[in-house]
Amino acid sequence: MLDERKASILRAVVECHIRTAQPVSSSYVADMSGLGVSPATVRNEMAVLEQEGYLFQPHSSAGRVPTDKGYRFFVDALAGPAPLEPAQAELVRLFFARTHGEIERLLAETSGLLSSLTDYAAVVVGPNAPEPGRVRSIQLVKLAPHLVLAVAVLGNGAVERRAIETPKEMGEAQVEKASGKVATWFAGSSLDKLGSPEPTGDGEVDNLAGAAVEALRHPEEPEGSHVFVGGAARMARAFDAVGTIRTVLGILEQQYVLVSLLRDVLDSGLTVAIGTEHGVQPLADCSVVVAPYEVDGERVGTVGILGPTRMHYDQALAAVAVVSNKLTRVLSDSSSLTDDPLVPGPTGTLQASRWGSSS
Repeated sequence: MLDERKASILRAVVECHIRTAQPVSSSYVADMSGLGVSPATVRNEMAVLEQEGYLFQPHSSAGRVPTDKGYRFFVDALAGPAPLEPAQAELVRLFFARTHGEIERLLAETSGLLSSLTDYAAVVVGPNAPEPGRVRSIQLVKLAPHLVLAVAVLGNGAVERRAIETPKEMGEAQVEKASGKVATWFAGSSLDKLGSPEPTGDGEVDNLAGAAVEALRHPEEPEGSHVFVGGAARMARAFDAVGTIRTVLGILEQQYVLVSLLRDVLDSGLTVAIGTEHGVQPLADCSVVVAPYEVDGERVGTVGILGPTRMHYDQALAAVAVVSNKLTRVLSDSSSLTDDPLVPGPTGTLQASRWGSSS
């Protein structure tokens, strides 16, 4: 627990650092905190806050910067999400007033809306698709000398795609033979019940057929998850270090990591995960604000934003809360969509699988 003066100083440091991204001096806090104390007193209190892990000093002549613990204290002390600004509230109202069409387009556009409200990267995880049912057709297509695409069309109209890297160049005839073998053997089966095709006597063909089956049977992302990311460029502008930008943009391309990250934060009972709290070390300089959206009282998807630890937490919480509530209302009212809101349309993912291993 912090006494009121230390808490006020910590809040002043956090608020200033969020605005400026610069270390905060004791003289600034003395002038702006309204505590009526000298810079020397503030400096002493900041030293104590540093010792207790709330602040750190980048170098001896600099001011202080909040730690993850300092941000956590700040977030926990917030009275609640700040209200959206009138222009933002109107933007949200107009967006959902014109909502129509299939769920995937809605969620993709929602990620863009959420990013525009916060200036951070936004992630929207769609509802899980129903059980895939039986395979309507499977086809293998040669894309490059060492790359074959496996395409499965399912009974519900969904399309699954997996890219397979081969150690040797496959001829067109071999790919066609493997494709015919897989199609004949597995037509009418479910992806999760695919076994191993009977050998053809051609080792390369058999290896390709087996790799295609493994790739389609074991998707990398959680089954049925559809992830929509908006505002990656905005996220990049939030950091100065090129290495950090490259790492963050790389993570934003990994759907499995994003889905797991948002799910783990919610499952831990948090709405905000700061820095290392979310457990994804490459994103140690980032925070996540997340909320579920529901249909008939059941959680079916997630919305969240990913931004720097010095994000505007009150505004981020407000935007995520409003958008998740609006999605809940829209998806609970099936009359507002032309398609069944819980059944995503035909989609596919392209994931590279190395020879003989699952994707």
